Amino acid sequence: MGSTDFSTPGLRLKSTPIEGQRPIKVRVIGAGYSGIYLGIRIPQRIRNVNFRIYEKEESVGGTWWVNRYPGCACDVPAHSYQYTFNPNTNWSAFYAPASEICAYLHSTAEKYGVLRHVKLLHKVESCRWDDSRKKWSLTIQPFWKCPLTDTNERFEDDADVLVAARGNLSDPAWPDIPGFKSFKGEVMHSARWNESYDFRNKRIGVLGNGSSGIQIVPCLQKVEGAKLSCFVRNQAWVMSPFGENVMRKLGMDPNIIDFSPEQREEWAKNPKIYHKFRKLIELDGGTIHEVSMRAMKERLSKKPEIADFLIPSFSVGCRRPSPGPGYLEALVEDNVDFITDPVEAITSTGVTLKFGRKVELDALVCATGFNASSAPPFPIYGRGGLSLKSRFTPFPTAYLSMAVDSFPNFFIMLGPNSAIGSGSLTAILENEGDYIIKCIRKLQKEDYATLCIKPERINDWTEFCHEYFKKTVYTDPCHSWYKSEGGSGDRITGLWPGSTLHALEALRAPRWEDFDFESIEGAGENRMRWLGNGSSITHMQGEGDNEWAGDPAWYIEPRFIDFPPLNQPEDDETLRMRPFSH
Repeated sequence: MGSTDFSTPGLRLKSTPIEGQRPIKVRVIGAGYSGIYLGIRIPQRIRNVNFRIYEKEESVGGTWWVNRYPGCACDVPAHSYQYTFNPNTNWSAFYAPASEICAYLHSTAEKYGVLRHVKLLHKVESCRWDDSRKKWSLTIQPFWKCPLTDTNERFEDDADVLVAARGNLSDPAWPDIPGFKSFKGEVMHSARWNESYDFRNKRIGVLGNGSSGIQIVPCLQKVEGAKLSCFVRNQAWVMSPFGENVMRKLGMDPNIIDFSPEQREEWAKNPKIYHKFRKLIELDGGTIHEVSMRAMKERLSKKPEIADFLIPSFSVGCRRPSPGPGYLEALVEDNVDFITDPVEAITSTGVTLKFGRKVELDALVCATGFNASSAPPFPIYGRGGLSLKSRFTPFPTAYLSMAVDSFPNFFIMLGPNSAIGSGSLTAILENEGDYIIKCIRKLQKEDYATLCIKPERINDWTEFCHEYFKKTVYTDPCHSWYKSEGGSGDRITGLWPGSTLHALEALRAPRWEDFDFESIEGAGENRMRWLGNGSSITHMQGEGDNEWAGDPAWYIEPRFIDFPPLNQPEDDETLRMRPFSH
């Protein structure tokens, strides 16, 4: 009985090594925390890549470049809000001000060569998938004379892979109040701050009491001659500062959030002490602490009626809590009016309340947050002309927060269900970036033209999220950007369905079976052709003074060897800290 012939008629072996470094073109939208991370890791890990980041602002920094309102700061410990590979021992305070965070991001981008890939003042106007070419087509509008085209006219670009790294706090949500555009005084959003405006001796209205409003009010309350009218419609937990337990453990006063020069110098000189400090913060961030309602009442004792309205009936966490240094104290000052009557309309000179009261204003500050549960403000079209806005109706959803069915080779950094209630957001951000890069590398190495999440897996993910959140405080009756429909829907679309550590494990290794693939060779071709000509780039001839293109004996280098413990390999300390995964 003869052997079976499994050979493929007409199969031509590739004339390239197995590593498969065919040219691949990647475009990223946004140069904030996410875009900068990709600007470091993609050049580090992907060879033969045509890479560019489009940023509509005049500098990198994302939301930390855009938000310049007084008091703007991180509302979690700064030492937990940084890249794991680039720790900063010099944060001036537990909650670093926006200017320091922006400077940190810019210095990180400079330090790791990101700026050479960034095109500033370049706004992406639209993105459309071309299924015949298996590429994304982008329309770009420069805000100045673009060196790419020697003009400020819009131009076209394309990409094999498109990543939206805008973040979910980048599209300002303006108030939807009758007459809003008729106001003749100064109007500004917390994310569109007019730094030249003089607030002295002004009647100032502040709409909103979310994180930005809580930070703005204490600063404006102190302005000479200012009279504040705070229009508040939601209850809010103004918590004891995050990390208070850590500060007490280290003998620090939780009421003093600034770090002394001596503390910062010690951390810079002693990495072990600094690592211990960071470790305590991360451990503390992953746990839930008791919140004292009594403390809020004590801080509002001068005007107890404010406490009666402001202290929530819903559980801590349903709406994002804020440390709010100085906010409650500002509310009880004589130059602050705490107004809970609904705003009926805005006139040319001020605000009209539901029950007829009129409040005259010189300036209106909109601390009304962002369109966090909507698609990007520019159109993105996938297969068949399907818009992302339509796909995100009635609520946004993306597989593991990153991939959307009918949108091949498209990823979202910090997309739907990617934020966390407590823990390190930047750790999730880095792992999302690593996941995306693994997908890009698979496309490049294994000769796939497209990778697209299966609709069934999106449905499974959406069902999992909905079921998970049914048993959490996030579905309590509160208005929150965590929720769909602008904060009032019944779906939790802002948060990851689990802890930070749960997210890190889920993002650790892509489940390739959840995706559909198309080969660059077309349907019916031999899917093993990516194996190449039997050689590896590591033992090919090098260029110039390099004998080899890689290292033909890399496998005996200590950095590549996993040394097991003697006698009892199961006692591996690293794997006790984190279990092994494929």
